[in-house]
Amino acid sequence: MALNIQIDARDDGMTVVTLDGRLDTDTYLELENRITPIFATPPKVVVFDMTNLAYISSMGLRTIFKARKAIEAKKGKLVMTNLQPQIAKVIEIANALPKSSVFSSVEEADRYFATMQRAEIEKQKKQGT
Repeated sequence: MALNIQIDARDDGMTVVTLDGRLDTDTYLELENRITPIFATPPKVVVFDMTNLAYISSMGLRTIFKARKAIEAKKGKLVMTNLQPQIAKVIEIANALPKSSVFSSVEEADRYFATMQRAEIEKQKKQGT
């Protein structure tokens, strides 16, 4: 599944980046390339709308955190909205991890996040029935 990216720079100083699909090792560079120009003169707020983001890998997380760091360095703010439960869980876990390396490789981190996201999706399905 591909990643569709829509960027809407609004007049109120906010830029909305809408993600649809999978943010993974195959698509993260596309996102980095599309959002890098935003960092030159960042808006006050960058909103990542993740309503239709189905999956995020460790490289996807790295891209989001890298964007946050670049925007905050210029006194802007990055926020994420409409996270699916499995994406929210990954973000929660990633924010809770210590700065030191926890995974031996990107592949190991990706396997862990994929397994956790599948489990969260199954949990949501069971709660919905």
